[in-house]
Amino acid sequence: MRLLLFISLLALCVMVHAAPAEPSIDEMARFLNDRGLMEKIGEVGNRVESKASELVVSALGFLGVPYKRGGNSAETGFDCSGFVRAIYEQTAGLLLPRRAEQQAAATQKIDKGELKPGDLVFFNTMRRAFSHV
Repeated sequence: MRLLLFISLLALCVMVHAAPAEPSIDEMARFLNDRGLMEKIGEVGNRVESKASELVVSALGFLGVPYKRGGNSAETGFDCSGFVRAIYEQTAGLLLPRRAEQQAAATQKIDKGELKPGDLVFFNTMRRAFSHV
């Protein structure tokens, strides 16, 4: 019985010392705040949110422009990837590739639950991956 108790206590001691102590949330917040990082994180977040809103508002300005396969201008019409390319170039200053599958290859994959305004969503509409954006 004493042996079993000794082994149990030994195992408990090993478990207590096995994992290093993690800083508390308060300590982490204090660390970030002391170095001015919380303010910087907020500023970056505001800029990203503002740019995404600009993309959405800019896209709404093209309501009524006709669909045209292979189209890439407001004057003659857009297809899906031409439209996305024009919006991102005009609003964000980013020049995306022309075709949907090229755009998908040039962007970072995120989980559906992380989608925000301005993120691109790619679809399989022509029996091939990334045929629509």
